[in-house]
Amino acid sequence: MTHEDSRVQTTGRNQSALRDHNERLILTKLSRQGPMPGSEISRVTALSPQTVSVILRELEQDGMLTRGTPMRGRVGKPSIPMELSKNGAYSVGVKIGRRSATVVLTNILGEVLLNRSVRYDYPIPGPIMAFLTDALAQIRTQLGPRDWDRIAGIGIAKPYEIWAWHDTIGAPQRDLDLWRDFDFAESLGQICDLDVFVENDATAASQAEHLYGAGRDWSHYAYFFVGTFIGGGVVLNDAVFEGPFVNAGAFGSLPVRTATGETRQLIDTASLYLLEDRIRATGSDPSAIWQDQSDWSQFGPIIEDWIAQTGTQLAFAALSVCSVIDFEAIVIDGSMPDRVRDGLVARARQELETLDTRGLHVPQVVAGAIGRQAREMGAAAIPIHAKHFLALHAGDVA
Repeated sequence: MTHEDSRVQTTGRNQSALRDHNERLILTKLSRQGPMPGSEISRVTALSPQTVSVILRELEQDGMLTRGTPMRGRVGKPSIPMELSKNGAYSVGVKIGRRSATVVLTNILGEVLLNRSVRYDYPIPGPIMAFLTDALAQIRTQLGPRDWDRIAGIGIAKPYEIWAWHDTIGAPQRDLDLWRDFDFAESLGQICDLDVFVENDATAASQAEHLYGAGRDWSHYAYFFVGTFIGGGVVLNDAVFEGPFVNAGAFGSLPVRTATGETRQLIDTASLYLLEDRIRATGSDPSAIWQDQSDWSQFGPIIEDWIAQTGTQLAFAALSVCSVIDFEAIVIDGSMPDRVRDGLVARARQELETLDTRGLHVPQVVAGAIGRQAREMGAAAIPIHAKHFLALHAGDVA
């Protein structure tokens, strides 16, 4: 194979916990639509009331569901909505970034219960595994034995071909080459018995947005995540689409035209490393944009110029992807303050109005809602959905 086979790797734990179709269907509906009484669940799932009643009782006994506040004001007995139990299942999400790694513990609702990060000049497997070992020990202590067994697995969000960054992030090639044959499942299997799922970091971010953010409002959209290197994801028919080579939404490779007439890839015209370079060129320390992701006002005009350039490039990219797939929306997010993200969205909207859109449906351009935690939250969502829900990815067997 010519690509990283990063979709899923497993160590075999908890296969007996895989739920049957009808259980997954009910859990998925409750996850997407919120608490519902049994009669409404029967309607939206097309399952018989008796079948729904039996499954709800089993899921409640298993701790996956809990009873909500009775719905009064109707004729007859009050309806009791069933909802996902926040203690029903947990998951661990890991982001391996260019400058930092993050571990989160989330519950089935996507709530972050623990968040730990470590910074570095560039990623090396050994120190990152030491960090993960320590974080998992803390999670085990925090949850206790009973809830530890409710962890669906560990999701790893990492960039495609880490070893290819040495020129951009100034890392020795010999150190990054350690990633070429590194196996997360094998390495983590030495310290825990959790299943391991590995995903491209931008695709993981799109999953978080789809499940917990602005993606809930759209069924078909393109997602751009502006990190050190820009990436993205594709959502079709309410599910993330990865493609046969697990590389759909590789928007960083999109060819775009620069202001000087050059044809470049989007990764070289709309990424945060370009902002780092600009800040460094003024004699300032660019690490500040990673240390404080709530306020970049200290960089003033540099930020505004970067927003103008990047927003313009995002508009060209949006038009390109919409000429291939008829998207309803373009969702833009990234590792940055809300004000900067909103500036990118405004600039992309403004620029899109000036472009030739003949023959195309012009999509709405909207801001993402998850931000810098999108990659680790998306990583955490993968195991929990693999074990308990239907079709996180378009094309999955339901």
